[in-house]
Amino acid sequence: MDILFVSSVFLAIIAIVNPIGAVAFFTGLTDSCTADEKKRVAKKAILSATLVLIVFGLIGNYIFLAFKITIPAFRIAGGLLLFRVAFNMLYGVTPGTKTTDKEKDESIGKEMIAVVPMGIPMLAGPGAISTVMLYVSHQDIYETIIVFISILATMLLTYFVLRNANRIFDRVGRVGTMAISRILGLILAAVAIQFIINGTHDIVLAWAIEIAGL
Repeated sequence: MDILFVSSVFLAIIAIVNPIGAVAFFTGLTDSCTADEKKRVAKKAILSATLVLIVFGLIGNYIFLAFKITIPAFRIAGGLLLFRVAFNMLYGVTPGTKTTDKEKDESIGKEMIAVVPMGIPMLAGPGAISTVMLYVSHQDIYETIIVFISILATMLLTYFVLRNANRIFDRVGRVGTMAISRILGLILAAVAIQFIINGTHDIVLAWAIEIAGL
């Protein structure tokens, strides 16, 4: 088992999902909910986010074919997107790729907030979707299984965090959640740069082979 690859995938997914960073948001959205309602919201949010990431992981390659997107190009684009999200996380800004103030204000229904905006796009936003699609783009069965296991592990951890959101928020506080979010942002920035490097390397290599063939 490639421990480096497993740890890389898990850290990348957990960094972009950022369960600790979602604590304050979840606490605010469910402030008027009962304990049972908070539990249901957490379950539905995790379920919807998990389904979205798995579905995009499964059909990612077909999306490449439909839009004639090369894997190196998608890696570079995904890396740029992830770096933008990581940059915002490092400076304590809620990424626009996750949610907007308007979406927060419109989250009135207690059941609906579990899916939108909590599940999508707070947990399974474009950044998380891009991360999953980038890792499964290698079309390797072993790596794909690792990605899906990492998604499930991340979502299980996120569910545990959301179920204990009030306790965590009371103990860690806003400053603590921001500090953890910055650490995850730094990890995500490194992953994003690696995606860009890998994509650029593949493009240059393809060009070199084509020129040599000519």
